[in-house]
Amino acid sequence: MSLLNVFDIASSAMASQSQRLNVVASNLANADSATSSTGEPYRARQVVFSTIHNAAKQPGGVKVAGIVHDPSPMREVFEPNHPMAKDDGFVTMPNVSAVDEMVNMMSASRSYQNSIDMMNTTKNLLQKTLSIGQ
Repeated sequence: MSLLNVFDIASSAMASQSQRLNVVASNLANADSATSSTGEPYRARQVVFSTIHNAAKQPGGVKVAGIVHDPSPMREVFEPNHPMAKDDGFVTMPNVSAVDEMVNMMSASRSYQNSIDMMNTTKNLLQKTLSIGQ
């Protein structure tokens, strides 16, 4: 594998983690919303990753294969005075766990930073290799 391929792999990882951070931000922003734009309670979303293969069928990066709805059950909160409360006084709230989303955010941020560090290390190695002949 060429050292130049490292930049393609790292940049694809950074783009994917950036999209993951956007999904986390959307989940956290809607964590306490009783309804979404469709009128139904907001359902948390998760990012699904897949590998990108190059012509030699070797991994050449990562991409977002899709964004799926989290299948975990919705939260039921007892608030009989809420305008969206059912007859029994419960309101269906999003299935967003703030703790899980914060862990996702930290993981995505660290993955993004690792990709930057990998690109900087590769750049330094290439610069040192070029300076050997001087």
